[in-house]
Amino acid sequence: MGEVRLDNYRKKMEISMNSKISENVWNILLCPHCGSSLDSSNQGATCSGCQSYYRYTKTGAIDIRLQQPKTYKYDLTLGTPLLPESEPDFGVLPINSNPEVDSSNSDVFHLTRESLSYFPKAKTDNSLMLDLGCGNDLVHREICEHAGFEHVGLDYESEKAPILGDAHSLPFQNESFEFMLSIAVLEHLRFPFVAMKEAYRVLKPNGIFIGTVSFLEPFHGDSFYHHTHLGTYNSLREGGFRVEHVCPSSEWSVLVAQASMGLFPGMPHLLSKSIVTPIQILHRIWWKLGRIYSKRSTERTRVRNTTGAFTFIARK
Repeated sequence: MGEVRLDNYRKKMEISMNSKISENVWNILLCPHCGSSLDSSNQGATCSGCQSYYRYTKTGAIDIRLQQPKTYKYDLTLGTPLLPESEPDFGVLPINSNPEVDSSNSDVFHLTRESLSYFPKAKTDNSLMLDLGCGNDLVHREICEHAGFEHVGLDYESEKAPILGDAHSLPFQNESFEFMLSIAVLEHLRFPFVAMKEAYRVLKPNGIFIGTVSFLEPFHGDSFYHHTHLGTYNSLREGGFRVEHVCPSSEWSVLVAQASMGLFPGMPHLLSKSIVTPIQILHRIWWKLGRIYSKRSTERTRVRNTTGAFTFIARK
């Protein structure tokens, strides 16, 4: 028995050395096609059910993307109201007055001081969070580890991510994560309703889902659906989430987004922003004048209707 245990320990150590995946994460990985457990080895992992084989990449990532088409059955109920009786105001995200994590000294790309104030604190030493569409796996790792989580990065393309996977068929057990983060990803998903169902499935009860999605940004990176506030709310609700906030960015306006990403790509951000500043000033003056004639021309409506992206916060 002692030799068997020693062999298992050596095997786990070898796998750990050859990959970016911890034993804690290996324990929740599943085959994305059939949902069976994976048998890991030094070269990759084999599905115990359908026998699909998933290899390590040259960078040590495990490639668990779908290898063949998969049928996903989805039921929609028509004729139901979109919004509850107490309609969300869809205003700019307020600072959380009772944050669980001190992020006052954090400066994270794509995350504002307001959105950081909603980050949860890990409940245990083994708590996992999923960074869905993590890119190079470095951008959000530090702040998530600061909150006490083991950061699990999944991306469809970047081999710098520890796990290559598909948001439409996440390779994880049900209720694996306390926290999920998805920054500028939903617009790149071909079937966002399916992806939200998958996000809901792998999140623990009362787990929090924080993310952003583009609205009036230009087409970029094979983006499919740029979400309005109603579209964002609907995608999350159809997934099963309780939506707490869907909020426009006041700084990342349509003018700034289009100048930076579409009109003058590659130009230094401050320079492209300065080009559209006069137009922004005229735009705001025009909306102020509009308030004289219409009660609908509010500052909240202006920001919501002309933002480049929305931030959302939802719970399971």
